[in-house]
Amino acid sequence: MIFSKSKEKLVIPIMAISAGSIVANLYYSQPILNRIAHSFGRPESQVGKISMLSQLGYGVGMFFLLPLGDKVNRKKLILGVCILLLLALLVMARVDNFSLLLVTSFLLGLFSTPTQILLPMAAILGRENRGKTVGKVFSGILTGILGSRIISGWLADLWGWQSVFIFSAVLVLISCVLLYYFLPEIPIKFKGNYVNLLQSTLQLVKQYKTLRQAALLGAFTFGIFCSFWTTLTFHLSGTPFHYSAAEIGMFGIIAIGGALVAPYFGKLADKGNVFNNLFLTIGMIIISLISLQLFPVSVVVLCLVIFFLDIGVQATQITNFTRIYALNEEAHSRLNTVYMTTYFIGGAMGTFFGLLSWKIGGWNVALWQMLLWSLIALVIVILSKKDRL
Repeated sequence: MIFSKSKEKLVIPIMAISAGSIVANLYYSQPILNRIAHSFGRPESQVGKISMLSQLGYGVGMFFLLPLGDKVNRKKLILGVCILLLLALLVMARVDNFSLLLVTSFLLGLFSTPTQILLPMAAILGRENRGKTVGKVFSGILTGILGSRIISGWLADLWGWQSVFIFSAVLVLISCVLLYYFLPEIPIKFKGNYVNLLQSTLQLVKQYKTLRQAALLGAFTFGIFCSFWTTLTFHLSGTPFHYSAAEIGMFGIIAIGGALVAPYFGKLADKGNVFNNLFLTIGMIIISLISLQLFPVSVVVLCLVIFFLDIGVQATQITNFTRIYALNEEAHSRLNTVYMTTYFIGGAMGTFFGLLSWKIGGWNVALWQMLLWSLIALVIVILSKKDRL
């Protein structure tokens, strides 16, 4: 495909917008879990599985679908999976059976994988400023993740929780059209079969120590992120706040501010300040969680924590992306497979342990669980710098 200058200028912003619209489907449910629970007459601990299954589905998609980005036409792969996502969204909007709801939640995660095919494509298109270019697309992803909470709560209060997924279906359809017209064709260099592709993906884990370090760190920090936002919904809907779904979703505005700051760390990573970045970002997470332990019902402290916690988590991921994409340009999708599979397994585990902690002791125990995970993340960074992993 011959790519005009006008299209070339628009491709990265369109990739960012589309990636955000697609990945948002993993998070729409979080502010409306109480509404879904009331709709199906289920306890919070059961309904919380919706978020966990979406993240597990995404992790499965990372391992089995994402490597195909190195073997088949990326543009066709992205569009094909997006159509499946569109169908799953339409089912989600009409579902009236709780078991089918859980299955569809898993499929929403599975078919949201085009986001992570777009991200390494951005690294290829912006070789000279890889951290900056990846940061732009990742900002779109973050805005989708965090903005989904605002939109979800607002729509649920106006027209019910099903309207959230109808809205998302429209966004995904628009993204499909834009990607069809603007996404470039990128030559495929892997020549083996699908089994060879998966085998070579696993070999990358053994081959690159940096990949192992980054994936493990990503799993723990994203686990904190998922645990925080899942249990925060229950915390804010109970005593002393009693906030509505829309009010809970509005806290996503603060998190978007943090997401817009996070790409700055991609520029620093381009300059080689990787471990300085990581110590700073993990430090933000730890200080944020300690602040919440000290002031558990302060709205002002909560707003500050949301801002800095999100900067810490997202800037850690951008720094990790910059590290792994520099390892082997011909294996970007497979490198991303290893990283993102581990990343979302960490997210699912974080949600699981967050829900378990909430069941045991509410917000206080959930915060202690998150703080423990953040200290483990700090140890990973220290050991990585000493090259002991």
